[in-house]
Amino acid sequence: MQDILRVGVVTSTHGLAGEVKVFPTTDDPARFRGLKSVLIETGNNADMPDAGAMHELEVERVRFFKNLVIVKFCGLDRIEDVERFRGCSLYVTRENAVKLEEGEYFIADLLGLTVYADEDWHAAPSPREPGQYLLGRLTDVLQTGANDVYEVTLEDGRVALIPAIRQCILDVNLENGTILVHLLEGLLE
Repeated sequence: MQDILRVGVVTSTHGLAGEVKVFPTTDDPARFRGLKSVLIETGNNADMPDAGAMHELEVERVRFFKNLVIVKFCGLDRIEDVERFRGCSLYVTRENAVKLEEGEYFIADLLGLTVYADEDWHAAPSPREPGQYLLGRLTDVLQTGANDVYEVTLEDGRVALIPAIRQCILDVNLENGTILVHLLEGLLE
């Protein structure tokens, strides 16, 4: 599990008073209202003296405009102070992340988990659990609006798209690094 979670990417400056436009990478942009500070990754920005480093910035205020979040950082009061942040990612520590309900997970924690099926789909049996069959690894989570869809790269290289619904996702075990799924008819065709 990662210690920091990405919540947005600075797209551009906004006005002359040191505000930036942020494209939220969280499924709940309203979570920005409660932010006191963020970590900004400077990436390979040549304008930064320590490119690639993480810096903590205190959030002064937040407002919303269309699908973007307008953020003002404390002590950065001019456009020249924030121009260098264009394209930089914003993160929060796990302690400052939103609290999840039971059955909710951060996408960063799901990526890379080993996926098993509860029925024989011509896959290798699990060495840990009888009656479970290895499918592959979770490689992406697609957010479709109605429900998330788990992209699983199968052992043979094919890709399966499994809806993240109760009928399909039977168990997520972050400690063991596994997901148990039930494959509905036609999902592997």
